[in-house]
Amino acid sequence: MPTSNPQSSACVFCAIVNGGAPATYLYQDDLVVGFMDIRPVQPGHLLVVPRTHAKLIAELQDSILARMWSVATDLNRALRVSPLPVEAVSVYVADGEAAGQEVAHVHIHLIPRRADDRFGFRFPPGYGVQPARAALEAIAEQIRPGVASTEAPPPSGD
Repeated sequence: MPTSNPQSSACVFCAIVNGGAPATYLYQDDLVVGFMDIRPVQPGHLLVVPRTHAKLIAELQDSILARMWSVATDLNRALRVSPLPVEAVSVYVADGEAAGQEVAHVHIHLIPRRADDRFGFRFPPGYGVQPARAALEAIAEQIRPGVASTEAPPPSGD
């Protein structure tokens, strides 16, 4: 079972969830907090964070992760019915520094989007080239031992 620290004194998100730093809250319960991002990509950009400190997704208990995604879904719906110009919502998690995680505390970004907002992900050269099925299978074989499920993997195929 993953373990996590209750709080970290050096973490800004821990300070927010325990009331030691200011935030504009949208949601709070005993496991999760939702609040406005202070450096928004777009108006309405918000974050969902667990109250317990964990840097990576794998460090959190499944019940906390499930609650985070449930709250993120509810806040996504709230964004879409708000009067903000929301045509879509980007839902983003950077799980580690190399993925772009700037605050070492698991968090989900909900970023309101419009077709003309000029925000987006940049894909590297070579993106879109379809690898051979054998290459995909070889990579999958490296991942399968870590899959917690006892079910057989789905059959391969295009």
